[in-house]
Amino acid sequence: MPAGPNDAAQSPDAIVDDIEHTRDQLAATIDALVDRAHPKNIAARQLAALRAQFVTDDGSLRKDQIAKLAGAVVGLVGVVLVIRRVAG
Repeated sequence: MPAGPNDAAQSPDAIVDDIEHTRDQLAATIDALVDRAHPKNIAARQLAALRAQFVTDDGSLRKDQIAKLAGAVVGLVGVVLVIRRVAG
């Protein structure tokens, strides 16, 4: 385990090693953050999450979820039609 920054007996070589180790950790963290924040990666994660809602692991459709979505769409269209009829 590297000596802490407050260790008075730490040699210059140990300090250099500690700085290099910290620099490598920081570079890896920055690379992970850049990868995570990349728009293509964000879109891919969101698409995978959306697919998981409607497709099971074996590739079959989740009919219960599709039925819920279809019901919501029909309800929304109905509300829009009623609002248009009342307002028009």
